[in-house]
Amino acid sequence: MKLQLTPLAERRLKEKIGTAAGGVRLVYDTDGCGCAVNGVPALQIIHKASEDDIAMETDSPIPFYMNSRQAVFFEEQMRLEGNENTYSFQLDSSSQNYGTNIRIVDNRD
Repeated sequence: MKLQLTPLAERRLKEKIGTAAGGVRLVYDTDGCGCAVNGVPALQIIHKASEDDIAMETDSPIPFYMNSRQAVFFEEQMRLEGNENTYSFQLDSSSQNYGTNIRIVDNRD
């Protein structure tokens, strides 16, 4: 799984992660969606990967992960863009747009 980050997306993620150790997990969030196949992409800041996570290939020094069981919901190559005015992101691929208002949540607490 390969993820390309725009410079703005990388900067926004670094700002959110701060100086504490952390990586980012791309998830297919089904909470409140009514069905396991209905969900929305989301980003989580995490301390470290879980045993079910797989590393994503990126051009960024920020470590990215994804739950291996959720990989079916995403294409092999994707692009993450940042929003200049908010801490939301847009995720897309060559054949679809996954979302233009993807949230990021810090789960390191």
